[in-house]
Amino acid sequence: MTRTRSNSRRALLAALLVTAVAAPAAVLAQDTPPAPGASIPWSSLSGDQQKLLGSFSGQWDHLTPRRQQALASGSQRWLNMNPTQRDAARQSFQHWRALPPERRQQLRQRWEQFRALPPESQRNLRENFRKFRNLPPERRQALRRQWQSATPQQRQRMLQGLRERAARPPPAKRAPPFKPRGWR
Repeated sequence: MTRTRSNSRRALLAALLVTAVAAPAAVLAQDTPPAPGASIPWSSLSGDQQKLLGSFSGQWDHLTPRRQQALASGSQRWLNMNPTQRDAARQSFQHWRALPPERRQQLRQRWEQFRALPPESQRNLRENFRKFRNLPPERRQALRRQWQSATPQQRQRMLQGLRERAARPPPAKRAPPFKPRGWR
């Protein structure tokens, strides 16, 4: 029983770490987020956060402020999840751990590049990703094949075309057709 609880706690902490460090999608803001680079006192964490992060209590003051902030925001995010979301986070973490170290490093670098983008560019990328994800699977596969088989010059032209389309103003909405009164 103790071993199972220990393994569950480890899995939970691991999921928290991935959520705090590798989940690019969204970090929920706390009511009063600490200033970047500021340490977070252990006593400022909620009781639930302290319980969740209990294995860090003895070393909390020795963690970097960035690490403290990542753990605090990750624990808050975890506490705000429903059971289905927690299961999904656990599965994501298992997938993350199964990746080769080189692939994880590549994903971390891409995440840092994304975070360095201006907010508008981040929004555009998220929107484009959402649109891509909503395409039929066959269309997504065709686009992936097209991208993978393209030369670097062709890829640059594809990206330029996307940028130009994104810069265009949206088409004006047309007024509904005129219908005289009494017509249906």
